[in-house]
Amino acid sequence: MEKKDFEAWLDNISIAFLSLTDLQKNETLDHLISLSGAVQLRHLSNNLEILLKRDFLKLLPLELSFYLLKWLDPQTLLTCCLVSKQWNKVISACTEVWQTACKNLGWQIDDSVQDPLHWKKVYLKAILRMKQLKDHEAFETSSLIGHSARVYALYYKDGLLCTGSDDLSAKLWDVSTGQCIYGIQTHTCAAVKFDEQKLVTGSFDNTVACWEWSSGAKTQHFRGHTGAVFSVDYNDELDILVSGSADFTVKVWALSTGTCLNTLTGHTEWVTKVVLQKCKVKSLMHSPGDYILLSADKYEIKIWPIGREINCKCLRTLSVSEDRSISLQPRLHFDGKYIVCSSALGLYQWDFASYDILRVIKPPDVSNVSLLGFGEIFALLFDNRYLYIMDLRTEKLISRWPLPEYRKSKRGSSFLAGEMSWLNGLNGQNDTGLVFATSMPDHSIHLVLWKEHG
Repeated sequence: MEKKDFEAWLDNISIAFLSLTDLQKNETLDHLISLSGAVQLRHLSNNLEILLKRDFLKLLPLELSFYLLKWLDPQTLLTCCLVSKQWNKVISACTEVWQTACKNLGWQIDDSVQDPLHWKKVYLKAILRMKQLKDHEAFETSSLIGHSARVYALYYKDGLLCTGSDDLSAKLWDVSTGQCIYGIQTHTCAAVKFDEQKLVTGSFDNTVACWEWSSGAKTQHFRGHTGAVFSVDYNDELDILVSGSADFTVKVWALSTGTCLNTLTGHTEWVTKVVLQKCKVKSLMHSPGDYILLSADKYEIKIWPIGREINCKCLRTLSVSEDRSISLQPRLHFDGKYIVCSSALGLYQWDFASYDILRVIKPPDVSNVSLLGFGEIFALLFDNRYLYIMDLRTEKLISRWPLPEYRKSKRGSSFLAGEMSWLNGLNGQNDTGLVFATSMPDHSIHLVLWKEHG
């Protein structure tokens, strides 16, 4: 058939084919396929692959591609990156997708960083760390050895751990190296807090003392309590030290002179925790920037507007049961916005602006867990056997780490959390250093530390 005649015949066939129903078109194709030889079938196969497997991501505008990609989960996106270099380039450039994926994992997001490849790398790092947490592989342990009697008091700050013992000494350790930096002779320590120059100790001998690290000299001695001092806090700006005692009182002292400025009464149990902190919210009773004192006993948390007004009155008393049937645990958390404390019923979170209970968190699958740290994304908890990480957005436990038979203490501070910034969201840099420390029956200190990224 001549080319001209063939083209005319093909036009007629095409017009006729388009007039058929779908069923008739299918029957026509089936018939033509049955008449085809190997050459025609190979030609048909090659062209069908091109027609059916169009690279829609390559053909679509970039903005529309990004919109479609947002509906895929990150694991699927990573698989799609393997399709071709073009797909990998487009998917890697979708900043919003990777930022959202990181947020969902509990990662802190710096919106000022717009490099899309950066966020894909952050996500890959995040997914590795979360897998390590889930598989109980994110931490490692070590021990500090040096005390010769019970270690009761612990305080952590900026990579340094202070320990106070019944051996009449306090030691300052570099957690990263395990080396003791300072060791000074003190009294029996029930509570410790330090900065670069000084150490403040609360003691079972009913006194508080201030020591100089460099010389080991006692610079102040605070006498007045009639029971053991279980907790201390201080503020150099206010020149104030506060102490909570087994004599049911909180005392306010002049830090520089050792003079007792006020004795706060109202507790009916041992005061096991005092916290001096700036307020970050406004209410009828306080403004942002005001200094607030919290004191806790077995059943109540009292709030005092300490500031520069020494003769203050209690603003509010918080409790979880009016009949005192439920006791509080002494590890109190206060960040200026929220108060959090654990009890047998779970974790209680109060809004500091209104003093209302925002929520009660009951950890699933476990009971009698205690609070170590509380952030915007994660909470750190523990019981007699494990250290737990809870995702506060879902209130589910996402990881646990086994603990040895540590020395139990219901009233004191013989265990604590280390670095706390990661509780507001991991960022790839703040998952380092100390996670948890506790004193052991053999007078050593057991440390749980973050492993380096794999």
